Amino acid sequence: MTKAVTKGVLPLVLGTLVALIAGLIVGGAALPQLLADPGATVRYGLPVAKAMVHLGAALTLGSLLLAAFALPQNSPHFSKALGVAAGGGALWTISAIVTGLFTFLTVYVEPFSIDQRFGEVLWLFTSQTELGRSWLITTLLAATVSVLSVLVRSYPLVFATGVLAVAALWPLAEQGHAAGTANHQAAVSSAFVHSVFAAFWVGGLVMMAIVHGRDKSETKAFSKTLERYSTIALVSFIVVAASGLTNAVLRVGSLEGLASPYGALVLGKVAALVVLGSWGAWYRLTLLRGLQSATGTSRTVIRVIVAELGLMGLATGLAVALARTATPVPQVPATAITQATPAEILTGERVPPEFEWWRVFTDWKIDVLWVLLAAFGVFFYLAGHYRLRRRGDAWPVLRTLSFVSGMLLLALTTNSGLALYGNYLFSVHMISHMLLSMAVPLLVVLSAPVTLASRAIKARKDQSRGPREWILSLVHSRYLAVLGHPLVASVIFAISLIVFYYSPLFEWALREHLGHQWMILHFLFTGYLFAQALVGVDPSPHNPPYPLRLIIVLATMAFHAFFGLSLIYGTGLLAPEWYGAMGREWGLDPLADQQRGGELAWGLGEIPTLVLAVLVTYGWMKSDDRANKRRDRLTDRQGDRELDAYNEMLAERAQWKIRPNKG
Repeated sequence: MTKAVTKGVLPLVLGTLVALIAGLIVGGAALPQLLADPGATVRYGLPVAKAMVHLGAALTLGSLLLAAFALPQNSPHFSKALGVAAGGGALWTISAIVTGLFTFLTVYVEPFSIDQRFGEVLWLFTSQTELGRSWLITTLLAATVSVLSVLVRSYPLVFATGVLAVAALWPLAEQGHAAGTANHQAAVSSAFVHSVFAAFWVGGLVMMAIVHGRDKSETKAFSKTLERYSTIALVSFIVVAASGLTNAVLRVGSLEGLASPYGALVLGKVAALVVLGSWGAWYRLTLLRGLQSATGTSRTVIRVIVAELGLMGLATGLAVALARTATPVPQVPATAITQATPAEILTGERVPPEFEWWRVFTDWKIDVLWVLLAAFGVFFYLAGHYRLRRRGDAWPVLRTLSFVSGMLLLALTTNSGLALYGNYLFSVHMISHMLLSMAVPLLVVLSAPVTLASRAIKARKDQSRGPREWILSLVHSRYLAVLGHPLVASVIFAISLIVFYYSPLFEWALREHLGHQWMILHFLFTGYLFAQALVGVDPSPHNPPYPLRLIIVLATMAFHAFFGLSLIYGTGLLAPEWYGAMGREWGLDPLADQQRGGELAWGLGEIPTLVLAVLVTYGWMKSDDRANKRRDRLTDRQGDRELDAYNEMLAERAQWKIRPNKG
């Protein structure tokens, strides 16, 4: 175990340190600062500690991902993966503490000491500043993940620990260049998905070096794990490349920016990623065929993996150096501009031109997280459809069109002018709400993605859990059995509307990018539960009678009407410190715009609800037709027992009436 860990981690660490030091020298980040220089120890120690943070996160996330999706629970490698996750979490925690301290020393610009005043100022930085709190949160989450990795052994708890580890990377995404860029939300999203999938890719490869088989008896199991990791690596490469391109565009700006030190480091990282992607795909396909046909050996595989880890270390070191290097495009938010307007102070961005409906399709605010989610959703759904058709199974084309339409609508809502102008106009925000909570979920539900996944994805036979097993276990879980009940889903769908808009959650979603992402997820999830409970095609533990479904739909229509009317005739703003303080010079005044949003909520909200009512009524009719057909077939086979019994009863009554009265 120790030798395998050393073989996997050592080339990664060495490559990272070499590229990091070279990147700091080329980018100029290692040079003494003209004003208030913290010293060489901090200048070099801070990026090295941050590099160790990323390596610890990679070890944690990669090993947890393989444990949850690639390794059988009864395999000794499953316990090894959790052990690596615990060790990676410990490295992550310690490195985060050191990084937070070095960050403080960079800002504080005084020598380290152990006196009371230094401790008080350090605690003030940690607890009261946004940068200090982010490192505190990261440290606490990383420590929690490390402890949980030691304790958990079941698949659901491993998955939950992995989700917590992913969440621990969010504070890091809001630091560095992402914190200062004028395109803050786009930068944070791209930085977050970049760091998460880079960790999956790098940490997963380290685990492959650890679990590689040393003899022929382990080769078959290792080849299966390698094949599963190859899929993870391919997805990770695409995400890392797409998010990295987004970061480069935001910070390099133009081709001239590539001539700067920052541009040189970007080109170096791009070259490393291209070599990693092409080399890894070519050799892994070749090695997999060799392992599966017993013509290859695990020694060859481990040599390739070690070399690839060294190259990954170079890419990781360059990435950390980039975060410390000045960008060609000045990363100055609109709030730092002299004489910034209230709208620019609130949003941190330049105010767009006056809203026109055609700007929904011409003015874009790209969020790479939702672009990638929609793109991968379409790809995997089409791949499942193709797999079924190739083996001769039928799959309705209308379902495929429904899913693709839902993903395109999701991408449009989260990236188009709707996302851009929703920060300035409540009416535009309400359109996005209706699309995310009703239109997109309805299209996805009608496409039956769970049924397609259960039929198209191969079932695992080695007691590990793949995508198919995870999807089916979630669908049949007690959690969804409760939330998916029609009455519960409808209450959540309705009540959350009131709770969200009439509580601080709404303003949190407007001010913070994390709140905005939570809002989108919440709308999609509650809308999916509601639509699935009423017109779902996928399997469900509940099969409510159609009269109850129709009553729920009608009640929802009435509730939407009530919510819309409350906005139309309301005299108070829902987010007065946001929309009321915007101070934009175009469009309706905030209250009139909110009233227009109420009209749209009432009008647009009834369209999907009406579609639901039609679908429920149609399903009711089809259900009656199926029941009548079943009854007719049963009558043909066994006769109509109810009719025969009724005729016998009439005959007995007739005989009783004509029976002579003997009294």
